[in-house]
Amino acid sequence: MTSIAIIGAGGRMGRRIIACAAEDGSFRLAGAVEAAGSPLLGADSGELAGIGPNGVKVGSRLEEVLAGADVVIDFSTPAMAPVSAAACAGAGKPLVIGTTGLNGDQEKTLRTAAGKTAVIYAANMSVGVNLLFRLVREAARTLGEDYDIEIVEAHHRRKKDSPSGTARTLAETAAAARGVSLSEKAVYGRRGLVGERPRGEIGIHAVRAGDIVGEHTVYFSNSGERLELIHRAHTRDTLARGALRAAVFAVSAAPGLYTMEDVLF
Repeated sequence: MTSIAIIGAGGRMGRRIIACAAEDGSFRLAGAVEAAGSPLLGADSGELAGIGPNGVKVGSRLEEVLAGADVVIDFSTPAMAPVSAAACAGAGKPLVIGTTGLNGDQEKTLRTAAGKTAVIYAANMSVGVNLLFRLVREAARTLGEDYDIEIVEAHHRRKKDSPSGTARTLAETAAAARGVSLSEKAVYGRRGLVGERPRGEIGIHAVRAGDIVGEHTVYFSNSGERLELIHRAHTRDTLARGALRAAVFAVSAAPGLYTMEDVLF
């Protein structure tokens, strides 16, 4: 049985990971962590997850639950990522982090921690989405610049970062397959008289509405045809189960920085 500690236990993803772990039966919840000052502190994490009391109260001190955890799963905030990484590296505990919106300095702390423990960092932990990354890589490489690339992502109104981490990864994957720099080719939305679309441009667009879990569409289009690669998440459970799968991988992995492709393929 794998013992897990959840950072961001009261969030949408944290609650689903707790519920899916309980349903799976091969995980033990060693701790549930939220930010200091959260109104959820002291609440029963099982009740928050909708599975009934489990006796694990939400606390604010990660170091207090590290000893009893085999692996830490973090779906909290970008500001928490360096704290999680440093704590896990110091304790020699593997870390699975699915938080999106990290900046360069925050990502650097993950690479530093990966020198001491296994760190799995992914914009999206869904099996289907990670297969989509592979398909986009192959399509971009095969079709080349004769085909325009446009990426449209849609999420719920409460999502804070834009575009989504998944959309950015899709764009980076396509750019790398073409051998170009995304920073030089990316266009984030369009407005006004922008002129004709330049050859090789990669468009990225974000929709925020209602309770959309997550949708990503990648268009490859030329003057004669259009190829669309689409992934739609119906529930967050696909992400939660992917995170749990990553946690099992991380427990036996050597120190290093891994992606979900390492876990799944």
